Amino acid sequence: MDALLDARELGRLKWRCRRGLLENDLFVERFFREHEETITTRQAAGLAALMDLPDNDLLDLLLARTEPHGELDRPEVHEVLALMRRPRPTDD
Repeated sequence: MDALLDARELGRLKWRCRRGLLENDLFVERFFREHEETITTRQAAGLAALMDLPDNDLLDLLLARTEPHGELDRPEVHEVLALMRRPRPTDD
């Protein structure tokens, strides 16, 4: 099993994930709100790879307009994208 991030690593990751495009921030904030307690080092590596992208390229991935290719076509990136793309739960 992959190790969970400790508080310091989580704080660094959150800082690294700050974006300039509001739409991306909404996806990232929801991801942390829903998964903060269970983020693994593998998922952190996938998320860090996504954060290396320009904002518009990241948004295209988050909205499933494109799929990871080249260097990004890795299991940890696909795993994080799947978590970030999940629809919001409804308040029924």
